[in-house]
Formats: sequence, structure tokens, C-alpha cells
Amino acid sequence: MTDFQDAVLGVITTLRQGEVVTYGEVADQAGFPGAARAVGTVLRTCDGEVPWWRVVGAGGQIRTPIEEGQADRLRAEGVLVIDGRVEGIRNR
Repeated sequence: MTDFQDAVLGVITTLRQGEVVTYGEVADQAGFPGAARAVGTVLRTCDGEVPWWRVVGAGGQIRTPIEEGQADRLRAEGVLVIDGRVEGIRNR
């Protein structure tokens, strides 16, 4: 595992139930500002033990190929998802 992957997973595993962040926020918190797309690459390799579903696009958009699966997991945690977008996330 690379330092980048390790840092990204370290950020994601600290997210609490119902907490949603953007790919860019994960990159920033991991110490790699501007690496939002690379965060997505790391998330594609995650299993169910890593809460990948708590990470969304900059405007709250769900960006995974299994959009409904992610939306369902977020809703189960009490997150409001409407038309493929998490409510309350601002585009930064």
C-alpha cells in the first residue's frame, strides 16, 4: 500500500455514521490537496469494512457506479439523499 492510499484510508475510517465528506476534503485531510480524483481510485478498491459510501462529489453528488447502493447506505445512516445528491453539502 502506498503512503497516499494509507493516508486516504486513514481519513475515511475515521468518518462516523451519517458523516459525509467530499473527495476533495478527503484529499486535503490526507495531506494531498488537489488529489480528489486519486481518492476515487482508492475508494474503488475498498471493501465493505471501509465506509467508502460516506464520500461524495463536490456538490454532494453520488459518483459511484452503484449509485443506488451508496444512496441506500447513506439513507440507512440518516443522510438525506434526493435525486442522487446528498442534501447539505455545498459545492466548494
